[in-house]
Amino acid sequence: MATNKFFKSLLVTLTIAINLFSFCVENSSAYPVFAQQNYSNPRAANGKLACANCHLNQKAIEIEAPQAVLPNSVFDVTVKVPYDTSKQQIGANGKKADLNVGGILILPKGFKLASKNQISKEIKEKNKGVFISPYSSEFDNILVVGPIAGKTHQELIFPIVSPDPEKNSDVKYLTYPVYAGGNRGRGQVYPTGEKSNVNIFGANQTGQITEIATSEKGESNIVIVNSNGNKTSQTVPAGLSLVVKQGDLVSTDQPLNFDPNVGGFGQEETEIVLQNPLRIIGYLAFCFSVLLTQVFLIIKKKQFEKVQAAELNF
Repeated sequence: MATNKFFKSLLVTLTIAINLFSFCVENSSAYPVFAQQNYSNPRAANGKLACANCHLNQKAIEIEAPQAVLPNSVFDVTVKVPYDTSKQQIGANGKKADLNVGGILILPKGFKLASKNQISKEIKEKNKGVFISPYSSEFDNILVVGPIAGKTHQELIFPIVSPDPEKNSDVKYLTYPVYAGGNRGRGQVYPTGEKSNVNIFGANQTGQITEIATSEKGESNIVIVNSNGNKTSQTVPAGLSLVVKQGDLVSTDQPLNFDPNVGGFGQEETEIVLQNPLRIIGYLAFCFSVLLTQVFLIIKKKQFEKVQAAELNF
C-alpha cells in the first residue's frame, strides 16, 4: 500500500512538472537546457560560450560587478541585455511574439548562488518571477537564467555569496575572472543542427521561380526551374516575408526572404578580487601610522620654529 501511494504521488509530481515544462516551452524563445544537455562545460577552451553556437547574431551586453569582495559576503552581479522593446520576433508557430531574454554567469570556483535568507528584500522584489539555477551539479559556480520576458527583465541580477578561504583550502585570496553571456530572442540553429525559422533561406539552385504557393499552415512553397528544365521545390517557413516573386531569376543561395532575426547573443568578462580582511586592516593601520607621523612632524616643526623665534628675541 505504501509503495502504491509512493508511485501515485511520484506520477502526479511528474505530470505537474511535465505540464509546467510544456507551458514554459510553448511561451519561450530560448532554452538554456539545450546547452546544459549538450555541453558539460558551457565555456570552450577558446573562451566561446555554448549559447553562441545557436544564437549566431552578435549583440552587446554589459556586466556590472564589485571590484573586490570580502569572504562569505553577499553581493550582486548584474548582466544588462538591452534591446529595442518595440521589435518583435517570429515565434516557432510563425506568429509575431515579444522577445525573451536569458543569461549565463560563470563565476570562480567556490562562488555560489546566495540562498533565499541571504538575499535582500530589494533584490527579491527585482527578481520576482525569475528563476536562477546552477548549470549542473558539477558546476554550481555557473548560473543560468531564462527564458524570461525581455520587456521587464533587461537587467539580470545574480545574488552571489563569496567563499571563505579559511574554511575552503581550494580558494585563495586572488583576482579571479568572471564571464557573462546574455541573449535576446530565439536561436538560428537547433542543437540537432537544423535551422530554425529565424533565418534567411536561400535558393537551392540557379533558375527561374515558376510558382509560389502558400499552404494552409502559411508556408511558402517555391518552385525553381533551372536552364536544363530541372524543377526543384523548397519551403520557406510561415511568418517570413519573401523578397522574391514569381518569374524572378535567382542564383544558388540567393536569399528568398528578409532576415527575420532581431535578437542576438553577447558575452563579456570582468575581474573580481577576493580580498583578505587582514590586508584591509593592515592598509588602514599603515595609513593611520603615516597620518600620525605627519602630525608629529608638523607639531615638531612648530616647536622648532617657536624655539628659533625665542632665541632670536633673546
